[in-house]
Amino acid sequence: MSDQPDVSQLGQQTALPASPEEAVLERVPNPHPDTAYVARFTAPEFTSLCPVTGQPDFAHLVIDYVPGAWLVESKSLKLYLGSFRNHGAFHEDCTVAIGKQLAELLEPQWLRIGGYWYPRGGIPIDVFWQTGDVPAGVWLPDQGVPTYRGRG
Repeated sequence: MSDQPDVSQLGQQTALPASPEEAVLERVPNPHPDTAYVARFTAPEFTSLCPVTGQPDFAHLVIDYVPGAWLVESKSLKLYLGSFRNHGAFHEDCTVAIGKQLAELLEPQWLRIGGYWYPRGGIPIDVFWQTGDVPAGVWLPDQGVPTYRGRG
């Protein structure tokens, strides 16, 4: 990775990529690299496709990270997440792949992703992945997504 920001999509009209492989995640310099803080992105309407049936799957994603030298550029993240809407993969694969892609790009002090998937076949699947232990002294709020309770 270069030390220069890559923001070719920022300020430009950009079409939704057809797949995660075509999407370009971009990063910008962190203006506070000497401060440990949490940045959170919430995507309450994430969609992908079941790789077996082709039916849509829906999730509420919460991405928390403690930046190092880089921040994810939010427009590129929105386009990247949107590119999954025609992508066939299991819940676990989507969630972990997004976390790993962000960790590789940003080299954060710490990152976690929670994928709170809505039920298919009567079973909700929640998927969680993180890079390691939370850095000391960092206030980390709960992700705020209740476990699935149905109508009961």
